[in-house]
Amino acid sequence: MITEKIGKFVSQQKLGFVATVSPNGTPNLSPKGTISVLDENTLAFANIRSPQTIENLEKNPSIEINIVDPFSRRGYRFKGMAKIISDGEEYNKILLSYKQNGVKTTIKSIVIVNVKQILEVTSPLYDVGYTEEELRIKWKKYYSSF
Repeated sequence: MITEKIGKFVSQQKLGFVATVSPNGTPNLSPKGTISVLDENTLAFANIRSPQTIENLEKNPSIEINIVDPFSRRGYRFKGMAKIISDGEEYNKILLSYKQNGVKTTIKSIVIVNVKQILEVTSPLYDVGYTEEELRIKWKKYYSSF
């Protein structure tokens, strides 16, 4: 399900968004900078400062992760079920990986996501004839103007 191409994309992006459902049924969207691929069916992210996300997942493990390249305007939506871990062999292995990759902040727990569905995201600009290279140029120019 999570192909090598998708895995490479996830590892190259530095920000994704995690959607959960609050107890009152409203959506909760939270940015995450630690999303990683564990295997062909599993993503993970670190709980660094995510109290609402964790509280929501404890009551309802449904989750969606959205990662989009801001320059190409392409990405993926990952839908699945989450599990929170805070100790044990799997936790220690993933924690070590984050530390080796430069995460210096305190990780309270790790969210493991069993991915059930992957949907591709593309900009409507592709529908009107823009190429990926044209969009990369357009958005790099836009962001460099700040």
